[in-house]
Amino acid sequence: MKSVSAQGCARGFGFGALLGVSFLDFAVVSTEGNDLRPSAAALAVGLAALLWPAGLRPAWLTPQVRAAVPAVVSLALTVGIVLTGGQRSFGPGEITIMLCLLFIAVRHCPPRWAVVCGTLAGVAGLALPVGNARSLTDDQPLGFMVVGLLLIGLVGMLAGYLRSLDFKRTVAVAETRRDERVAIAADLHDFVAHHVTGILVQTQVARMMADARTSGISENSGTSKTSGSDDLDPILAGIERAATEALASMRRTVGVLRDTGQPDAADHRPVGDLAGISGLLEGFASPGQKVTLNRDPALPDDLAHEVQAAAFRVVQEALTNVRRHAADATEISVGLWCEDHRLMVAVADDGRGGTQLPAAARGGGFGLVGLTERVTALGGTLWAGPRVGYGWEVRAAFPLRKSL
Repeated sequence: MKSVSAQGCARGFGFGALLGVSFLDFAVVSTEGNDLRPSAAALAVGLAALLWPAGLRPAWLTPQVRAAVPAVVSLALTVGIVLTGGQRSFGPGEITIMLCLLFIAVRHCPPRWAVVCGTLAGVAGLALPVGNARSLTDDQPLGFMVVGLLLIGLVGMLAGYLRSLDFKRTVAVAETRRDERVAIAADLHDFVAHHVTGILVQTQVARMMADARTSGISENSGTSKTSGSDDLDPILAGIERAATEALASMRRTVGVLRDTGQPDAADHRPVGDLAGISGLLEGFASPGQKVTLNRDPALPDDLAHEVQAAAFRVVQEALTNVRRHAADATEISVGLWCEDHRLMVAVADDGRGGTQLPAAARGGGFGLVGLTERVTALGGTLWAGPRVGYGWEVRAAFPLRKSL
């Protein structure tokens, strides 16, 4: 059975409140004895735009369509009633809908459309008292306009502030991904280039030894190269060409990963391996916290260096998050084992969310973004989420790759 999140409860309460104030409009219109159809049409279009489930929205139902169409309908109804000499009754429901549309326009629409759609929603909301001005005293429409301008300003500022936070987080995520790509490029250069260069050098040495041996045989016997050397040299030459092409391709790949818009953003950080996880846990342990390492004895030691480094980083980031977000954890377990030809890494704690760090030191969740970039680059998967009952778990899976 799935638990209901606080966000889901808040969304359900908001939907219910919006429907409730919308029904109040019908009571207001009925009390004043005016036609219900204009208010019903405006409310129907506005509620459809706001309450349409996100997973069922068609492609054409963009934020600008959701914000602009109900505002245009409401404004057109108001103008039409005023021009025909009628009265346009309004209530809290339609005003609330216009404010919600303003919020959507400012926060979610593209910059140019945000101005257009936000203006339409604001004008439609301010025009509602005008349509009913004949039933009000001279001071009442002005009072409604002042209150409306105040509400529009507050909603617009709130939406703009949240939009700025979204932008900052997008930039932070992009920077984290860029830095992680640079780190991956450094690891790719350090690990792959080392082994491929070793292949190239050994092949060149083998060719020189074969040439020297053939030359010695020719000088002693006065004959030409043996057939064995003739067969071996093309093979060694092919290996040398393949190693050279692999190095060139690797350099091009590193160049793409390093293309961050900066002259040199590489961060050659020291990376660990599976053997270094024990030392990492020893440095993490503190009074009141028990840290255990459960490593499968059958786990091979000759895994590829980049896989071991990524596994080390998963454990390191998970332990850092325990200190940031679950300092009350008393037991932390780290597991390393093989399953279905994959290296499995799991870090679990029994914390309940208690932390001793100030808010500024708890991080913004970008460490998991970088880990996901690193793990998926190696063909693996990463999962992080709450455990059954309480606590948190981070689990990663990497395809097994032997060291060259």
